Amino acid sequence: MNKITIVIADDQLLTREGLRTILDLEDDFEVIGVAKNGLEACEIVEDLHPDLVLLDIQMPMMNGIAALKRMKMNCPKTFILILTTFIETDYIVEGMASGASGYMLKDMDGDKMIASIRDAVSGQYILPAAVAAKLVERMSRFSEDQGQWQRSSLDRVKLTDRELELAQLILRGLNNREIADTLHIAEGTARNYISNLYSKLEVVDRAQAIVRLQGLSYFGT
Repeated sequence: MNKITIVIADDQLLTREGLRTILDLEDDFEVIGVAKNGLEACEIVEDLHPDLVLLDIQMPMMNGIAALKRMKMNCPKTFILILTTFIETDYIVEGMASGASGYMLKDMDGDKMIASIRDAVSGQYILPAAVAAKLVERMSRFSEDQGQWQRSSLDRVKLTDRELELAQLILRGLNNREIADTLHIAEGTARNYISNLYSKLEVVDRAQAIVRLQGLSYFGT
């Protein structure tokens, strides 16, 4: 069995070692490196090319967003989950735009964290409910109601009713399986719908779609 190789980057020793202890208990995980700052994280990732990085946002020498950009430039196949206690909308948007595979809160339940790592490596975008709520809150400040949001989007990209429904579920942070369950359709059908939505939005993945949908809703781009 091929193990999922992981690097943990966090400036707090207890967080680093706590995560390492939890993840090393899983038969299919292997923590191959830990880093205490952004620069060290980049060097370790560029040397070891792990499958996935758990990357803190607030770190010395180089913050998580700057480290994320460097890692995606030099190791584009490595998945990166931003690990944070800070649910700041600007961080969320910039991280998504820079290629993060999603977010994990430091107080997340251990089982959910493990499942999120496996989902991220399989290509799912990870957006916890608390983070998704921040995006919805931001949306609400710029849109009085759902109808206004739909009209502002439709002025620029002609979305069908089903695509509007999909867009809302994506912004809520649901993965493909959860979207399929919500819409009572097969997961393969949900993937096809989502692929068509990506084409219409002129994006290639979940992160870009969320950023694009926010742009349609908030800023009139």
